[in-house]
Amino acid sequence: MGLRVSETVSGGPRSLTSALHERLRADILATRLLPGQKINIASLAKQFEVSLAAVREALSRLTADGLVQASDQRGFRVTPVSLSDLSDITRTRIDIEGLALRRSIEFGDERWLIAVQQSWEALKAVPAHDPDQAPAHHDEWMSRHRVFHRTLVSACGSPWLLGFRDVLHEQSERYRRLSIRGEIGKTRDVEAEHATIVAAVLDRDTEAAVRALALHFSVTKEFVELAAFRIAEVSAAH
Repeated sequence: MGLRVSETVSGGPRSLTSALHERLRADILATRLLPGQKINIASLAKQFEVSLAAVREALSRLTADGLVQASDQRGFRVTPVSLSDLSDITRTRIDIEGLALRRSIEFGDERWLIAVQQSWEALKAVPAHDPDQAPAHHDEWMSRHRVFHRTLVSACGSPWLLGFRDVLHEQSERYRRLSIRGEIGKTRDVEAEHATIVAAVLDRDTEAAVRALALHFSVTKEFVELAAFRIAEVSAAH
């Protein structure tokens, strides 16, 4: 897993806990820690050279994020996945993020429109796939993709709405990462989907923008479902 947390962070226990939380969160979202996988607190403490208390605190934060489950008898494990959960996440994300986009188009000023355009241009400037790790997405593309979608809704004016949106985004991202662990025999034009959303936003065409965003999320759900056999195998293994 690379560098130990203690090698990358200076400061007190709170800083170490935050660093460990971010590291474990990244490993879960990138599916390096798989759905249903048991988490050994002592092993993590030894690996990252932190205290048991720091590991428990980091895992408690991940539990609040919905990425980890806690049980009195079984300890901690990465939250399992299922197609019913995916459907629920997608429907709710369409509702929540659609509302945030509506409000952003209503309240967003010229600076917001420029930010949307810039984040879109930045996303297009890097390849979506890493040729050395196909079919997985390029890490830099993933980072810019996250920024792009967050920028689209950033002018909604509601920290609560953005907070709910962020949780749903992370949950759906985990499913999407699982779906691209291997080929599924079908392709999509993600850039064209993004372009349709951006064009509607820049025109301040609310209905078209929300419709394009919902379709974008629905297509992602379809592709995850095509990889359901692989997701089921991953979940069953843990």
